[in-house]
Amino acid sequence: MARHIVARTSEIPAGGNKVFGLEGRDIVVFHVNGEFFALLNRCPHEGAPLEKAACVARLTSPEPGIYHRDRVGEMLRCPWHGWEFDIRNGQSWFDPNRFRIRSYPVAVESGAELQKGPYVAETFPVHIEDNYVIVEV
Repeated sequence: MARHIVARTSEIPAGGNKVFGLEGRDIVVFHVNGEFFALLNRCPHEGAPLEKAACVARLTSPEPGIYHRDRVGEMLRCPWHGWEFDIRNGQSWFDPNRFRIRSYPVAVESGAELQKGPYVAETFPVHIEDNYVIVEV
């Protein structure tokens, strides 16, 4: 895997991002909560640029009316259709094949039994060396 110096850490402000062209691909590097994450700058759904995605928190609910907010800024919300991806591994938790208006059987299961969605945004390893952001492609 080739290593590419893409920026000084100071060039990507906290909560911001920057897009780089590397080996024919646009890669967006996010600076979230003091860490840097690199993803292919393309939503796997219909290709929206993830550089325009909102960095939001993860919301969970143990029961109706009770909500917990954590991992602030670590979920990307696609600017075109609102699909959300985990910035740490690109995993989507949304399954478009089930997104229809019709009735479904209902079951009660623990959160550990739920499955991840089929779409995953491509991620790349990021390292910081002497205040430079380095992406491995």
